[in-house]
Amino acid sequence: MIWALAIVPLLAGLALYALPRSAGDAAKWIGVAVSFVAFVAVLALRGAPDESVPWFSFPFVANFHAGLGQGISFWLAALLALTMTCALAVVRVPRQRGFVAQMLILLGAMMGVFISRDLLIFALFWDLQLIPVFLMLIGWSPDRRAASAWRYLVYNLAGGLALLLAVAAFGIAAQSTDVIGLPPPGGSWLANAHWSAWIFAGFAIAFLIKTPVWPLHTWMPDTYADLPPPAVAVVSAVQSKGGLYGFIAIAASVAPAPMHAIAPLMLVLGSAGLIYGAVVALVEDDAKRIVAYSSLSHLGLILIAIFSFDRVALAGAIVYIIAHGLFSAGLFLVLGEVEAREDTRLLSRLGGLGARNPRLAGGLVILALAALGLPGLAGFAGEILIISGVYRAGAIWPALLALVAVVLAAAYMLRLFQGMMQGPQISDLPQRPDMSPLEMFALAPLVVAIVWLGVNPGPVATAARDAYVSPPAIVSARP
Repeated sequence: MIWALAIVPLLAGLALYALPRSAGDAAKWIGVAVSFVAFVAVLALRGAPDESVPWFSFPFVANFHAGLGQGISFWLAALLALTMTCALAVVRVPRQRGFVAQMLILLGAMMGVFISRDLLIFALFWDLQLIPVFLMLIGWSPDRRAASAWRYLVYNLAGGLALLLAVAAFGIAAQSTDVIGLPPPGGSWLANAHWSAWIFAGFAIAFLIKTPVWPLHTWMPDTYADLPPPAVAVVSAVQSKGGLYGFIAIAASVAPAPMHAIAPLMLVLGSAGLIYGAVVALVEDDAKRIVAYSSLSHLGLILIAIFSFDRVALAGAIVYIIAHGLFSAGLFLVLGEVEAREDTRLLSRLGGLGARNPRLAGGLVILALAALGLPGLAGFAGEILIISGVYRAGAIWPALLALVAVVLAAAYMLRLFQGMMQGPQISDLPQRPDMSPLEMFALAPLVVAIVWLGVNPGPVATAARDAYVSPPAIVSARP
């Protein structure tokens, strides 16, 4: 039953190609139904027993092993299905049947990443999720030549190849790849430190590119700018979390010693991305790119939380992973509605939209406040846990830089809202109606989840109990 979470969307996406090209609306509602059923199924399967079918036993053991549990896998699977449902409900693109088909294939592939308990199966789904995003960039970006598509593919394919090589080496060294979700016996799966370091390097390259982390982020701004809003909402909200999930759920247990050894470098990279993303977001004119660079900053914050190896920071990281997924998906959907109405997303060409679009302005202000960390909304809970945990671990400078980034977040999010919704109205902008009931209905679950997580982060924070991150020797963490 757990495998159905990945298999059914994949088959449904392929089956949509049997519909006539003119059946775009039918494809859209089939997509909404499939993703909503996936969301309900994830909730129903929380804590269900794992499913495992043998695959092969030489040169190492590999199984079709799936599990959901109650930890980070469950929360990311739920986030994926929820954001996909909301995104598909407001799809408005040419050749809609093919687009929805690719979105469902993406849903199945990403679901496979989060439910796989075998490293080899995980790696196969990891690479499979590249295909629908690449095809959407080729087919639905403003520029059909889509330089962003090839940049996305080259970067992420390189990461996928590094991951496959690392998994193969791990399987040969440990004699099994069926290890995700199991604690590291004796501190490491591998007795050979040399093997362990190279295997971790393969994992780290794949995870850093996917997140993305500065300076491996250069594929991200163009990809986010060129993807249609429903697709970028899902990619930003969930696919970018695959690397962070990999560090927490996989690298920390299969190669803990190299992960601890490289922590100082990761703290530097995370801190650099934290500040760089915030500064660029503060000066960008393209609203989509503002949110893209803000994501780079937020993901840097999560990275320093993971590599501080503090339980409080790790709990904050998991809360913020889900929080960022919710408000980034909502922001990209709202920006898509603005662009569809006004034919631009440049702040220099926008202004005064709130006066005639109060519902659109209301949705944007809630999402912007969540992104800047307003107490009571999802972003604040994760930020306060991360900053206090990182400081507690002895990583003083990353904690101080995180505080600076929080201040900058308030500046660029308020600039985004004011530049679009307030100020004088631009007279030559098209006069179009406010958000429709369907658009509001699609955004409502994300807003409700942001408020719920802001006032009740405990259920998500407890997922840190399942993560095998031990106190390191490199930072002076207090007990």
